[in-house]
Amino acid sequence: MERKYVAEPFRIKAVEPLKMLSHAERVKKIKEANYNLFHLRGEDCYIDLLTDSGTNAMSQTQWAGVMQGDEAYAGSSSYYKLIEAGKDIFDYGYIQPVHQGRAAEKVLLPLFLSEGMFAISNMFFDTTRAHVILAGARPIDCVIEEAKNPHIRAKFKGNMDVEKLEKTILEKGSDNVGLVVMTITNNSAGGQPVSMKNLQEVSDICKKYKIPLCIDAARFAENAHFIKRDEEGYQDKAVKEIVREMFQYGDMFTMSAKKDAIVNMGGLLGIKEKESPLVLKVKANCMSYEGFFTYGGLAGRDLEAMAIGLYEGIDENYLKYRIGQMEYLASRLDEAGIAYQSPVGGHGVFIDAAEMYPQIPYYEYPGQTLCIELYKEAGIRTCDIGSYMLGNDPDTNKQLKADFEFSRLAIPRRVYTQSHLDTIADALISVKKRAHTIQQGYKITWEPPILRHFQAHLAPLS
Repeated sequence: MERKYVAEPFRIKAVEPLKMLSHAERVKKIKEANYNLFHLRGEDCYIDLLTDSGTNAMSQTQWAGVMQGDEAYAGSSSYYKLIEAGKDIFDYGYIQPVHQGRAAEKVLLPLFLSEGMFAISNMFFDTTRAHVILAGARPIDCVIEEAKNPHIRAKFKGNMDVEKLEKTILEKGSDNVGLVVMTITNNSAGGQPVSMKNLQEVSDICKKYKIPLCIDAARFAENAHFIKRDEEGYQDKAVKEIVREMFQYGDMFTMSAKKDAIVNMGGLLGIKEKESPLVLKVKANCMSYEGFFTYGGLAGRDLEAMAIGLYEGIDENYLKYRIGQMEYLASRLDEAGIAYQSPVGGHGVFIDAAEMYPQIPYYEYPGQTLCIELYKEAGIRTCDIGSYMLGNDPDTNKQLKADFEFSRLAIPRRVYTQSHLDTIADALISVKKRAHTIQQGYKITWEPPILRHFQAHLAPLS
């Protein structure tokens, strides 16, 4: 991959000071955090790549919007601005604000899932998988086989395996499959995009078996960028036009706006048909869990910033720069021979920790091991996307083996510069040079039953 940095389509108006702890301090801090990077203080991380969710830099227009937020409890003008933006971009009849993506899942998923049922996805991410289980159902992943080999450079590695999808529906019985979820981009598979053709094929299967199709839309704009760039027939279409077509294949969507709407807090839930009976059920759950349906757990200023950010997130110059950051970092790793989920995806670079540490088995968490080593090396905070995050089988309580053992470098939007990306690459190169010296990974000394990776305590085995 050619190394070329796409210049920022903005200039910096405000700065946030950072500090770099000494190596000895970092070793002490990660031990005190029980080797769980979620337990570190943000101020103790020099470059924070734990997530791209809510860690973005808002624009001057968004900050100006914050001051214009209407804080009326019901029917604020900021709510109506957000609804108009959502209907314009997604072309859905009903738009429901919520405080973040998992809130949308909590409101929506129990309406379709219960004990003994199944939900099928190209790949569930952690909170969606958890909400399926909390509803009493069981999640099934049907990503294409190419996605499972990080070395294969193929377009649209986030796609659903449509043959496996239909086979799974027939095996489980269509009446027992409450929902099909398409995650765009496919986070657990490495931020890999889903093609328009694949969305249409999945939609056709869902219609055939009368199963609702939900789009997990956290990174919808990045997915549309890949379709425009890589799928035949879309090069001359505007991103907004592509987005509207993508969403016509779904019946509903959940969305964390903390990603592609470039805000620090917020989410959306959309239903295609305005007169659907589902709307009243969603409103009822929203008022029980989130607050009145015209604010959905958010302040008016958050609604205002989200309405603006939805448009900024589909700006084509911004998206070119955004994906360009990933490609630049990936090119540095190519030069160093560091394996990652290739080609690089939309919101981060997913390092193949299993290749970095072939001596560490999945039940000693190579992805988490690499995350810890990267923090000790340069104060860079990342997270595991592997067996550690996947957790235990909900029925047997045995450790599950993930398809991947990734360490995710999630890049916040409009936050870090080329120099920061070079620092990340240099740190990874140093970690790789001494990777052979680490013969064992980590064990869990305490864990909660759901979403354990946020809270678990670990200890080194060596």
